[in-house]
Amino acid sequence: MANRQPSSQVEDQDSQPSCSGYPLEVTVNEESPGPSAPWAGCSSPPQRPGCKRKRSVAFREEEEEGEPATEAQDTWVVESLNGLKMKLKRQRVSSVLPEHHEVFNRMLEDPVIRKFLAWDKNLQVSDKYLLSMVIAYFSRAGLFSWQFQRIHFFIALYVANDMEEDNQAPKQAIFSFLYGKNRSQRPLFHKLRLQFIRSMGWNARVTREECEQIQAFDPELWVWGRDRALLP
Repeated sequence: MANRQPSSQVEDQDSQPSCSGYPLEVTVNEESPGPSAPWAGCSSPPQRPGCKRKRSVAFREEEEEGEPATEAQDTWVVESLNGLKMKLKRQRVSSVLPEHHEVFNRMLEDPVIRKFLAWDKNLQVSDKYLLSMVIAYFSRAGLFSWQFQRIHFFIALYVANDMEEDNQAPKQAIFSFLYGKNRSQRPLFHKLRLQFIRSMGWNARVTREECEQIQAFDPELWVWGRDRALLP
């Protein structure tokens, strides 16, 4: 994806005494996951600096029932420990596997994709968060690594822009890089786009936390330097 997720705190005391003989006070910081479908009612995700965000309704045109995509699982981690007080945080564990990063890295070697990224100097269509969403979508699509082609990269990036960007005009440049001046292929692109979203179980929402986990897998990858906040 151009700052994200509500939280609530519940304090609970453990019925079992700690080693000091006093109950251990545990504070739970629970992060609520968003809806699985992009058209479900929800509050807008937090915004990244320097760009606007919106909740997409781009896929209401075809609400066909599909198989649910693989959901990321939650785990509890210790956020802080202060004396007898322990603060727990529910953290989303990404379902992205190393093979999905490998597919993405292979895509970055594609000459058309490299030319497209070089063209998008202002990061209107392909900043680091939108590119992180591409990897997240690869993990949900249910394809084998060898099945991913150039078209899947651009479809995933198009969907990421649908979900996150207010200005939808810049993403139209994708068609120029894919098809040149030939407009006859655009209907097929949109048909493949809907099939791709359906393969993800209509789950196109990616949180900022998931994006940052994806970037942390290989923090030195050059595309993670595509940060709008650093633009002059």
